[in-house]
Amino acid sequence: MGASTVSTQSYLNNFLRSSSNVTKDILSLGLIAATKEATKGLSVLSVFASTTPFIGLFGTVVSILDTFTHIGQSSGGMSVIAGGVSDALVATAAGIFVAIFAYTYHQILKRKSYELISFLEMQSDAIIARKA
Repeated sequence: MGASTVSTQSYLNNFLRSSSNVTKDILSLGLIAATKEATKGLSVLSVFASTTPFIGLFGTVVSILDTFTHIGQSSGGMSVIAGGVSDALVATAAGIFVAIFAYTYHQILKRKSYELISFLEMQSDAIIARKA
């Protein structure tokens, strides 16, 4: 916070190559780039969290259809039904299991990126306020 120069290894230094003067526009560009970097991959986690229950449901439907096919082809005893329902429930559980972890990590990373972006905005405002 108390630095008067920008390190040559900092991310902001890429935007200062065109101008050595730190302005609100330069800091805004850095904030946009940092936001993009901080939120990278969140959409993939969101897709996993929202689609895996449906994939599990699809596996359940396929397994139940397969069970009904076996019941129709043989004397449909309880062992055929129990095995098919068991397979169907495994598909459902797997889909829900993946969705829970994907959604949880998505929310954690989303919150962390929000905190980082808020911190960068505060630092940017503090730098501009010191210059004024």
